[in-house]
Amino acid sequence: MLFRVLITPKKGLLDPQGRAVEELLKEKGYKSVKNVKVGKLVLLEAENEEQVHEIARKVLVNDLIEDYKVEKV
Repeated sequence: MLFRVLITPKKGLLDPQGRAVEELLKEKGYKSVKNVKVGKLVLLEAENEEQVHEIARKVLVNDLIEDYKVEKV
């Protein structure tokens, strides 16, 4: 099965990449844009969703600063 793991900065933590994108968008005239977050997307095939959660927790995600979400594709 194919799964998508979306990794984002934890709420409340500084996101320098997100801030840079937000500032660039505002400079380009998109004044109403706010709270931009930049994350990572990982696509992988695995036997089951629990295995994907295990991979995310043990390998892909720094749980001190990142959250993740698993979706079956």
